[in-house]
Amino acid sequence: MNIHYEKDVDLDVLKDKTIAVIGYGSQGRAQALNMSESGLDVVVGLRKGGASWEKAKTDGLTVLTIEEAALKADVIHILIPDEIQEAVYEAAIAEGLEEGNTISFSHGYNIHYNYIKAPKNVNVTMVAPKAPGATVRREYEEGFGVPGLVAVEQDYTGNAKEIALAMAKGSGLTRAGVLETTFKEETETDLFGEQAVLCGGATELIKAGFQTLVDAGYQPEIAYFETCHELKLIVDLIYKQGFGGMWHDVSNTAEYGGLTRRDRVITDESRAAMKEILKEIQTGKFTREFALENQAGAPMLKRMRAMEDDLQIEKVGTKLRKLCGLQK
Repeated sequence: MNIHYEKDVDLDVLKDKTIAVIGYGSQGRAQALNMSESGLDVVVGLRKGGASWEKAKTDGLTVLTIEEAALKADVIHILIPDEIQEAVYEAAIAEGLEEGNTISFSHGYNIHYNYIKAPKNVNVTMVAPKAPGATVRREYEEGFGVPGLVAVEQDYTGNAKEIALAMAKGSGLTRAGVLETTFKEETETDLFGEQAVLCGGATELIKAGFQTLVDAGYQPEIAYFETCHELKLIVDLIYKQGFGGMWHDVSNTAEYGGLTRRDRVITDESRAAMKEILKEIQTGKFTREFALENQAGAPMLKRMRAMEDDLQIEKVGTKLRKLCGLQK
């Protein structure tokens, strides 16, 4: 495992180069501002008149249309949602690419699954912070950084890795450490983590625990505290100290109960389902499904969002988060 820190990386590889950050959402804003404040030449490429145009200008950045930014830049860093990257690339970026340019991403999705097919005479790289954009920005402003990943899919110029690492340093990632990976590894593990554990698995576990208590006659508010609210406390302990530190800090009752009962919740059937989810990611089945969903206007996603909003745990949670001062 190769890990790079501040002392290992030279920003001079990006001297006299312009970086176009395409998109100004959570990651786009954080990375654009961080790199700019690190002394790199950054422009932002946006849809003219879009919601982010004035925001980026107010932040003090040079704002151009996507076509203009891509033409001006030596490095085009694409930070718009996965599902629109291919269309935007074909319409506004591909034609203006020049030999020796670098196209860069923070997620390997569109390159790994061949939705974006880069020409052979450019670099294809990845700089991926392992934190939400707001955290990337806050940590940078406080003099720290979040860990990150870099990957090179195509090295035309011979220094594609050095370019990616310099961008990572500009974003503050080398302060915490940057690991080398591949587009395949980052994409497949990222999708699996989201689906099986972080977003899909965790929310379903919380919902099931909440509903079990409510169906047994316990107050929904108490059920929410026990199955959702306190989860952050446990995750924070694991994040800082690992499993061992968490077990040390909870009660002996919690430790014994958790260790002796957890495999009755996550069973062999659950593990088999995880393997199936991973297989669907590896074979491209999930990405084909997601592409069809978006081509149809995302009807299933919209329906599931509405169903999620209507859950009892969401209504109870909104009320309790306001009481706790966590939500306005």
